[in-house]
Amino acid sequence: MKITCFNTHNSILNQFLSELRDTSVQGDSMRFRRNVERIGEIMAYEISKELLYGPRAVKTPLSTAVENVPAEQPVIATILRAGIPLHQGFLNYFDRAQNAFVSAYRKYTDEAHFDIHIEYIASPRLDGKTLILTDTMLATGASMEYAYEALLTKGAPARIHIASAIASQRAIEHIQSVFPGDKTSVWCGAIDPELNAHSYIVPGLGDAGDLCYGEKE
Repeated sequence: MKITCFNTHNSILNQFLSELRDTSVQGDSMRFRRNVERIGEIMAYEISKELLYGPRAVKTPLSTAVENVPAEQPVIATILRAGIPLHQGFLNYFDRAQNAFVSAYRKYTDEAHFDIHIEYIASPRLDGKTLILTDTMLATGASMEYAYEALLTKGAPARIHIASAIASQRAIEHIQSVFPGDKTSVWCGAIDPELNAHSYIVPGLGDAGDLCYGEKE
């Protein structure tokens, strides 16, 4: 399984990532959402290099040009609600992509323990397609696993890309254990070392959904 961690190399993505983490910047929810979106755009560009391409003749005002263009369009799937800005970043680049949405949430059994519940799914058929699964934070990896299982009811994709702004090392190991390694790639802005007692990523950035859209009750 291919694992790409962007902040191990110098790029402008690191600036966006640092602002996502920065408590002095997080109060600006519009900027927070835009930074998540921009990370999605950078990841979309890199993932675009993994697609199949073919030549296309284009008539210009003076002659004909031949350009290699994508021979396929991916399906972008997002876990609601925190994944929406990352999804939009991908959609800005893959503007012809099909889209899928999965509602997954933590249902706490006590203060420190929870189960993942899936309540809603909307997706096109996935048979033989490239599936990009996005979620801003990849904490335990359980939400991504259950979202993928729900999406499999729409068919088996040929290729899977998992994209997240920040993942924990535990989530990466979980993804490696439950996703098909021969057709899955993982793309993360950063991989942080641990989770706290409430399964939030440390150092992480806090609750991405609340920072994007306001605190929930």
